[in-house]
Amino acid sequence: MKLGFLTGIMGDMSIYEKIEWAHKIGFETLEVSCWPKTNSRDYSGSDIDVANFTKEEADKLNRFLKENEMTIVTLAYYDNNLDHDPVKRKGYNDHLIKVIDAASLLGVKNVGTFIGRDMTLPIEENFDEMEKVFKPILEYAKEKNVRIIIENCSMPGWHESGWAGTISYSPELWDEMFKRLPYDNFGLNYDPSHLLWLGIDYIQALKDYKDKIFEVHAKDTEVFEDKKKYYSILGKQLGRKDNWDLGFWRHRMPGKGDIDWKKFIDTLKEIGYDDELVIEHEDLEYQDTVEKVKEGLELGYKYLKERM
Repeated sequence: MKLGFLTGIMGDMSIYEKIEWAHKIGFETLEVSCWPKTNSRDYSGSDIDVANFTKEEADKLNRFLKENEMTIVTLAYYDNNLDHDPVKRKGYNDHLIKVIDAASLLGVKNVGTFIGRDMTLPIEENFDEMEKVFKPILEYAKEKNVRIIIENCSMPGWHESGWAGTISYSPELWDEMFKRLPYDNFGLNYDPSHLLWLGIDYIQALKDYKDKIFEVHAKDTEVFEDKKKYYSILGKQLGRKDNWDLGFWRHRMPGKGDIDWKKFIDTLKEIGYDDELVIEHEDLEYQDTVEKVKEGLELGYKYLKERM
């Protein structure tokens, strides 16, 4: 397995600086953030300007990657592709196509995104919307030899009460997603950190969906059981400091939460997964400065490497 990280967390450093630093630490791959240059998403980044990306720039970047013995596994653009606002939805969908184009130019196999959710519609109707939006996207990606991978975050920060802001966060919903869109180039970016606080068996699901796991995110979650008993599984409802404040859990670097990483990695080997394990750094303890971010990524790298 190759270890990597999602690049947006390192801020305004150029992609070339990030590649050099990653190689120095021992990382072998990257998931590269490709949001629009102007956007309001947390944990976003614009390490490749896909709206203006050229073949010449792709060739230059690939040469640099080769010189540094690095690869790019995924171009990342996680946004709400089913947004109720038709103008916003079109903007998200159109940008996703540009990310697919950039992946094709680079020879990158994956583009990572969210399904999203129209908060005004029942979930069954959201699946109808998903089919309308994603069928042409998947067909286009297939022509470009690119896979679309869906991270299983429930995106509670998109919902005013902290409930699910996407329709792709549980095995029940994955079954419906893959039944409606049975494409070979459509799979999961499997992140156990979300499954843990949702109460889903992240080891069993790993086994059950082994044929649909195209990438794995390495992010940990620390659950505070006493607070969970107080707030319930739905989380804090009063006095939340922001949309993400559910009161009983927080994301951590691998090894600082409740994921059993040795068992998780052993299970990856058991199911025959030998691809990329990508750290998605959302640990607030290591985010105040670029140096703190680097410290967190190094800790995550060393912890995971020792268990591989």
